[in-house]
Amino acid sequence: MASPSLLHLLAALLLALVSFPGTAAGAGGHLQPAVASSPSPAGFSPQPPREPAQQAAAILVPVLSNLGFQELAMAVPGLSSPLLSVWSGPITIFAPSDDSVRSCISCSPTRILREHLVPGLFSHVQLSTLAFGTKLETSSPGRCLTVTSTAGDASGVKIFVDGVQITRPDLFNDGRVIVHGIQGFVGPLSPLSCNQSPGQSPPSQDEIASASVHAGSTIVRLMLRDAIVQLKESGYSILALAMRVKYPELSTLQNMTIFALDDAAIFAGGHSYVTNVRFHVVPNRLLMYADLMKLRAGTILSTLVHGQSLVITHAHTGDTIESGLRINYVPISRPDVVCNLKVVVHSIFLPFPHLLPSDMPLLGGVIAADSIFEPPAQTPAGVASTVFCDAAVGLRGCSAPTSPVDFDDSL
Repeated sequence: MASPSLLHLLAALLLALVSFPGTAAGAGGHLQPAVASSPSPAGFSPQPPREPAQQAAAILVPVLSNLGFQELAMAVPGLSSPLLSVWSGPITIFAPSDDSVRSCISCSPTRILREHLVPGLFSHVQLSTLAFGTKLETSSPGRCLTVTSTAGDASGVKIFVDGVQITRPDLFNDGRVIVHGIQGFVGPLSPLSCNQSPGQSPPSQDEIASASVHAGSTIVRLMLRDAIVQLKESGYSILALAMRVKYPELSTLQNMTIFALDDAAIFAGGHSYVTNVRFHVVPNRLLMYADLMKLRAGTILSTLVHGQSLVITHAHTGDTIESGLRINYVPISRPDVVCNLKVVVHSIFLPFPHLLPSDMPLLGGVIAADSIFEPPAQTPAGVASTVFCDAAVGLRGCSAPTSPVDFDDSL
């Protein structure tokens, strides 16, 4: 009979073959990263996060200008947004005509462009498949466009964004930018537009103030979507799947550090990673490899699993990746595999073993002040019962918990 861990692995792999359609305001949309991550050399030099789309103006200005949207084209150089400053993926623009933009004397063309621009690719066909009232996050933090549709005539379904009809769909689509022409323009979006239902009354001042507190989470959601796409294209499809499954939980974090096994390593024996992904996520800390190298032995890193933490068991001692950094006795194989403003992923050789209080003597008594471990109890022989791996024994000495854990609850 197949072991429980193998059954979990097979279930995960079957799920990985299925597209997870999440909501458009969350993990949905068809996203393509502008730059694919590349393997790190053996002598690793830490790389900074990918540069944001600094050439957006060079792309958007000629596209909008050639399509006849001169007002929007002129607004591109002045376009500023916390989201666009870190987003390097594709975008969709719902473009009002020049006459529509000029008809609003008090409107800023830059604001109109910002609130009519959505990160992600949404063609007319894809928009027609969205549920009535689906929210699309715009490049203006905390503000969403609402997509609705009605049964049309022989020409097909009529699609509306905040009540404004798309009259010229798919004017431009090169896989990086989609432009739809709309009849008119969308008025200023409410700070509660990502939560309001179609036809709902305007929000109160208290509701607006409360909603503004959560505007920053929009950037986290975008960065999660970007990381998921990069991981899937870099050989980490199972982790990408797990992040989609746990997207609601991850999107509440300020940032995160994730330790990953690639698909090949999971197939080769790292089955326990499938049921312990949350144990490999450090919440609300963005730790690039350069930051990990500065941590002392005994430093505690909290995880998403309550009461279970990671420990820096060996501190960094040199200038290369082979210089001794170990977390729960496991070395990092490829640092900074994926990194953006809110998510950094490091690849490891095998799943982290769970350390017991009796393992702590092996750290030489160096434990951080916020350690979750009590003073270790001595065994009769004075030897700690531990899962240990070091250069002397390679990785074969490491193991992981063997108790079966439910896939959905433990990811």
